[in-house]
Amino acid sequence: MRGTVESVTDSAVLTTFEEHRPTLFGIAYRMLSSVADAEDIVQDAWLKWSAVDVGKISQPRAYLARTVTNLSLNRLRSAAVQRESYVGPWLPEPLVTAPDAAGGVEQEETVSLAMLVVLETLSPLERAVFLLKEVFGFSYAEIGEMTDRSEAAVRQVGSRARSHVQARRPRYDAPAETRRQATEEFLAACLGGDLNRMMELLAPDVTVWSDGGGKIRAALRPLHGADKVSRWILGILERYMPQDLGAHPVDVNGRFGLLLTTAGVPDDVITVELDEAGLITEVRLVRNPDKLRHVTVPDEGRPGGREG
Repeated sequence: MRGTVESVTDSAVLTTFEEHRPTLFGIAYRMLSSVADAEDIVQDAWLKWSAVDVGKISQPRAYLARTVTNLSLNRLRSAAVQRESYVGPWLPEPLVTAPDAAGGVEQEETVSLAMLVVLETLSPLERAVFLLKEVFGFSYAEIGEMTDRSEAAVRQVGSRARSHVQARRPRYDAPAETRRQATEEFLAACLGGDLNRMMELLAPDVTVWSDGGGKIRAALRPLHGADKVSRWILGILERYMPQDLGAHPVDVNGRFGLLLTTAGVPDDVITVELDEAGLITEVRLVRNPDKLRHVTVPDEGRPGGREG
């Protein structure tokens, strides 16, 4: 009888944790901009959760959110040291799924690569307070308990973070179909060596970030301007374009993007931002192989699986 009671209890503990897993992953991923680190944090949170008397916890969601937030804050301190020595531009680790697939984190503006870059400019505490309040809906009183600060203190932090984000967040969110069409047309122009078409698609002040982490060929600093960007891309393709290049439409953090593969292995994740006129203002290229380890190439014949 005792074994049966224990198994029922263990099952309830697991069920409660799984109910909140998407939220926990969502917090950790937005805090750390890393799929691998977020998964580690969620696993650590499970170990802590399974070791406590959950029957005495009246608010499991808040308790688990506090656990994940504090684990993420600790991880951010070591991440900050690593990024000081990072080679070239740093970009978040992309969350890549087949188009329209349900991901492990809510797909909305606060998880886009562009927004994660903005969140990187916040202090760790500002980032935590902003996410817990603006994205996950916790009250300032709850956040104060999670971060061991007064409600007034976290309210002030939250106000400062919100103003900072509003001043830096992308000004325009292009419709999904417009983003898809611009991305695919730009790739076609690049692969076709059509400089004139590339220039037509790019905003004059376009910026490109290429994240190779010093482990694969990439620009060591952001590139600015349509002419410079176009000629750089064409120069790279002329010298290094593989014969077995594949292009797969995918969702990247909830937005249309492209996964480029070489011999079927992930090589590059591409996302763009557009202005109101439909011109490309930003291009982000994630090439660091460490950031693509979790990426699965879509199967041919399924959504996202066709070759370009």
